[in-house]
Amino acid sequence: MKSFFQLDNSITFLNHGSFGASPKLIFEEYQRFQKELENDPVNFIVVKQSQYLKDAKKSLAEFIHCREKDFFFIPNPTVAINTIMRSLNLQPGDEILATNHEYGAMDRTWNFFCKKTGVKYIRQNITLPVQSKEQLLEEFWKGYSDKTKVIFLNHFSSATALIFPVKEICDKAQELGLITIVDGAHVPGHIDLNISELNPDYYTGTLHKWMLAPKGSSFLYVKEEFQNDLDPLVVSWGYESLAPSDSQFLDYHEYQGTNDIAQYLCTPTVISFLEENNWKEVSKKCKQIVFENYQRFCDLLGTQPICPITDEFLGQMASVPVKTDQPVELKALLYDKYKIQVPVMPLNGNIFIRYSINGYNSQEDLDKLYKALEEIIATTDLIKK
Repeated sequence: MKSFFQLDNSITFLNHGSFGASPKLIFEEYQRFQKELENDPVNFIVVKQSQYLKDAKKSLAEFIHCREKDFFFIPNPTVAINTIMRSLNLQPGDEILATNHEYGAMDRTWNFFCKKTGVKYIRQNITLPVQSKEQLLEEFWKGYSDKTKVIFLNHFSSATALIFPVKEICDKAQELGLITIVDGAHVPGHIDLNISELNPDYYTGTLHKWMLAPKGSSFLYVKEEFQNDLDPLVVSWGYESLAPSDSQFLDYHEYQGTNDIAQYLCTPTVISFLEENNWKEVSKKCKQIVFENYQRFCDLLGTQPICPITDEFLGQMASVPVKTDQPVELKALLYDKYKIQVPVMPLNGNIFIRYSINGYNSQEDLDKLYKALEEIIATTDLIKK
């Protein structure tokens, strides 16, 4: 399957989780839309684009199991969370409950919001290694108080590559009358996503990671009861529209000025590619490689897995703890000398090497990483055991 992609063959690419990689066929469709736009910009934007967008939304709605009118495309989850943030009606002293495993850009977004409003952002500690779902849930809810108004949670953590029990947390949050905001950046195309069943108030996910779409393709789902409260991040023609649709929500957010949205429009091709190439089976095989190698890398580095090695907690990537006080230098050495693209990620005082496995990867790729780490341990002081 490596021939499907445009990746540099001289690089061992073990970092799909950061920005994904788009197959040639999908990228060509992306460029086809861009060329069509340039051939007749006015007709494309004024006439054709709306129908193309409807087609894209219809296919994605079926894929993530929600209504077309309940989401809009957006460049990335950071934009999505910033949009939500600016419409939250919280008071000084109110609390947003999250974990200490959230994505750094999200932590920064909420810290910005809290400085402006006097709201508190609670990064509840989740102990590593995680022993069970029950332990994780118990620790999470210890952060709850009568001041908690919002639950913010990553569905799939970035630095630790852990799947969080979002369904259970959303269900309890609903019982407590809390607003639920889920960052599912790593979820679509990676693990099954059924937004209707999860029933969050807000959910954002990317297409440009595990769905293999071109960069800058994501979505923001908003439950109907919150849609008219969501202000646009950019005010444009949809605000007090001269030709309003039956949805103020979509008028405000779907058209915010001249923009190239080709990455959104090729969504039907993205989904067709996944279906025609039986990507669920590809994903299953990738997960097996992840599982089979996790303990092996921990043994090499003298550390322990941070969770049970099961699909309850892991998908197509795993974060291996590594004892180093030079993570930047370690990552640079792996890339510059060994031509291995893999992140070395700090979180809460710990450092992790996170490897991702997708259809273009093989056991050979992880063997290259293993041998490189063996040599680094033997010849440098970058890794301690």
